[in-house]
Amino acid sequence: MPKTTATWISGRQFVAETTTGHAVVMDAPQASGGRDTAPSPVELLLVGLAGCTGVDVVYILGERMKKPLTGLSVEVSGTRAETEPKVYTAIDVIYRVKGRGLLEKDVRRAISLSAEKYCSASIMLGKTAKITSRFTLTDEDTSDVIEGTIEHA
Repeated sequence: MPKTTATWISGRQFVAETTTGHAVVMDAPQASGGRDTAPSPVELLLVGLAGCTGVDVVYILGERMKKPLTGLSVEVSGTRAETEPKVYTAIDVIYRVKGRGLLEKDVRRAISLSAEKYCSASIMLGKTAKITSRFTLTDEDTSDVIEGTIEHA
């Protein structure tokens, strides 16, 4: 069973260690009494979403579909509620996909599968936030660029 232990360092700073032995430092922003020395715990939720969906899309396109993926970056931004609890209410995920001869329909399918079936972070955050995915697909052979948007349920 996954487990994380967060140990207080000082001020609002913690170091968390996972059962696999990886560690991450967290801190609160200065406006919340921290020193802003590391990502905040709530920022790490977006980091987790970016990594989770990125891993899925690479796997789906590259390994399952055997498509010629050559690059991927995932940018995630979120809007939080103004009152406590300040949950994310809207999340925008931007995929920058590069490949050779990749088809738009394959990119759309991989992103949709990640967001709606495989990425636990996306599905959990989607319980409070409206998640919208956008993508830019660049063909490295022709320099053609296709842009698209996917609304998730």
